[in-house]
Amino acid sequence: MRAATLDLPAADPAATVVAPADRDAHAAAHAARADHLTAVWRGAHDRGEPHAIEDFLFTYYPTRVNHLRRWHPGPGVVLAGTSEHAGWRWYHEVALPDGTGQTNTGVTLDTAAFVADRGDTVRYVRALVSATAGRPGTFGCFGLHEWAMVYRDRAAGRDHRHPLPLRLGHDGTDAVVESHRIGCSHFDAYRFFTPEAADRNQLRPSRERQPAMEQPGCLHAGMDLYKWALKLGPAAPGDLLLDAFELARDIRYTDMAAAPYDVSSYGVEAVAIETPEGKAEYVRRQRGFAVRGQELRARLVDVCDALLGSAPDA
Repeated sequence: MRAATLDLPAADPAATVVAPADRDAHAAAHAARADHLTAVWRGAHDRGEPHAIEDFLFTYYPTRVNHLRRWHPGPGVVLAGTSEHAGWRWYHEVALPDGTGQTNTGVTLDTAAFVADRGDTVRYVRALVSATAGRPGTFGCFGLHEWAMVYRDRAAGRDHRHPLPLRLGHDGTDAVVESHRIGCSHFDAYRFFTPEAADRNQLRPSRERQPAMEQPGCLHAGMDLYKWALKLGPAAPGDLLLDAFELARDIRYTDMAAAPYDVSSYGVEAVAIETPEGKAEYVRRQRGFAVRGQELRARLVDVCDALLGSAPDA
């Protein structure tokens, strides 16, 4: 045994070991994918221009591109040899037998330390995500939450949320709200309703009731899977984080296409939910997002279970 490994904890014999060359390939591919997914936003940001669709992904979900570019292997993986991960929070070095009687070093996520610091978050994410996954999806909201956020703004002398023209104008937008049933189940959408629209919602979501009301058909619940992956920090494997970001980005484009705003300046065609054709298109996309979201929920639960199952007194 090499002297440098004498005081290191032993690696979990069930862990997956990643060789240095494979580690570097994973990290490079991850960074390249992150760059591709953020190219539009970075271009607007570098030009000093707002992006009414993608800014949401970096303001409502506060993160940085550099954070997205950083690859994490997730729990139960040991990176053989030396790695920059060793200097990152919640990682530690472990002794790694090489099969020849020698012991080398590796780096892995210290799940016990992570759960000691973030266990309440892990348990909350697991409870919320698994509860949402266990409910049937609702597919009749037609994205009216965005319309409710600008309802009667002009009459009240308020500015609407985005610096974009309303596709149907103020009166046309108000008429759509008044002619539809609104049944928003997502608190973080409902809390931005105008006061005049809030009483029109047939549900009363709240922060306390969020775990009991989230359902997989909700576009915002789908986007929030990115938030929950972020909450898991280095425990979220890189592909899970970027898959959640990509889903959030895709949903955001539909969210704004179906909103009352004219997003044609971004090359986005409206989903005119005030028409039967637009409603059908919205539901078609909504169902596709729900399928993708359910797959991500299963993966998030697996990460939470790996953390809670491997840490003592979790």
